[in-house]
Amino acid sequence: MEITSLGFRTDLSLLEQGGSQFRDTGEYVVVRTPQNPGFWWGNYLLYRTPFAPDDTKLRTDEFRREFPDAKHVAFGIDSTDGDVGATDELTAAGFEVEHNVVMTADRVVPPPHPNEQATYRFLTSDDDWEQLYEQNLACSDLTVDDDYKAFTRRKLVAQRGFVDSGRGKWFGAFEGNRLQSSLGLVFDGTGLARFQNVQTSPEDRGRGLAGTLVHHASTYGLAQARQLVMVADPDYLAIRVYRSVGFTDTETQLQIIRPPA
Repeated sequence: MEITSLGFRTDLSLLEQGGSQFRDTGEYVVVRTPQNPGFWWGNYLLYRTPFAPDDTKLRTDEFRREFPDAKHVAFGIDSTDGDVGATDELTAAGFEVEHNVVMTADRVVPPPHPNEQATYRFLTSDDDWEQLYEQNLACSDLTVDDDYKAFTRRKLVAQRGFVDSGRGKWFGAFEGNRLQSSLGLVFDGTGLARFQNVQTSPEDRGRGLAGTLVHHASTYGLAQARQLVMVADPDYLAIRVYRSVGFTDTETQLQIIRPPA
């Protein structure tokens, strides 16, 4: 199965390691995560071409055939240039189009404003992981209802599975034993390491924690892999942090989502 986009290629590698299933139809790839059906980017269709006129309805119908019980509708486009196609039709049908930046680094530099007060280490104990669960909820910009809590708990199980199997590490910045900032780094077995879920608790933001933690994890990662991969929201302030430690913009990753009503 050939995937052009570095962002989606590393996404699928991580999903496969976590037990997701794929089926290549030629026109699109069905990405399915049975153990977490509420995971939008574990249950979607990855198309190989942009949306032509009238594709929105056709592709939505294809999604419904593949995922009849899903509350969401999600598509990816396997490209690198950010060309969505018929954007007006998508937005008229209630879809949100996300243009994320795929960033890479094969060397890093210290952040301009490092935080030297926190302790930077791996997550190891049950308490560390439970704090990560609570931090995931606190950092969400979505409605934290019972469905979202269940999704977050299932995703945490998969994340811890990467660590327990030796395929990844989860890092944290701590004040004493309190988790302030966190991220994951998962290795794909081909020399790439993909960052996951860089986040800082709301009360700890603006203190240089994320940049220092990214540099700390990057230094570790580049001793194990030839290249680091990060996917970032171009409109979020954190992208400047990643650039400041040596990440450069490489591609645009397209994700198209219609959330549950």
